[in-house]
Amino acid sequence: MARPGLDFPGFGVGLVILRDARILLYKRMRPPEAGYWNIVGGKVDHMEPAEQAARREAEEETGLKIGRIERIGMTEQIIDPDRQHWISLLYLARDVEGEPQLTEPDKLSDFGWFPLTDLPEPLSAFTKAAIAALPASKRSE
Repeated sequence: MARPGLDFPGFGVGLVILRDARILLYKRMRPPEAGYWNIVGGKVDHMEPAEQAARREAEEETGLKIGRIERIGMTEQIIDPDRQHWISLLYLARDVEGEPQLTEPDKLSDFGWFPLTDLPEPLSAFTKAAIAALPASKRSE
């Protein structure tokens, strides 16, 4: 069976979650970019609207209740070391309830809130693209 991102370009979503001028990042355990800090997200299922996929992935990965989100851009990532190719829509959420959890310990090893001016390393290319897509007015909220 053909696999998105590996056998053909995958279609995904990413959600930047901001609270008090801090971004929520998780450390990935699996390719692409295993060991890198990343925003939450994942693949869009067949017949699933992308905005709904962004909310679903974020809630599954964080345990947070995600309110209103807005689309901020898109990115294409070709990750040569992992032989993966993804095209993703990027979203922003500032309306979230609860405290994040490590709900998928088989996929993610750590998480934290980080100031946009002091981000952990290594930072995934996907996350760098998402931060670059943030409107300047959103970076200080």
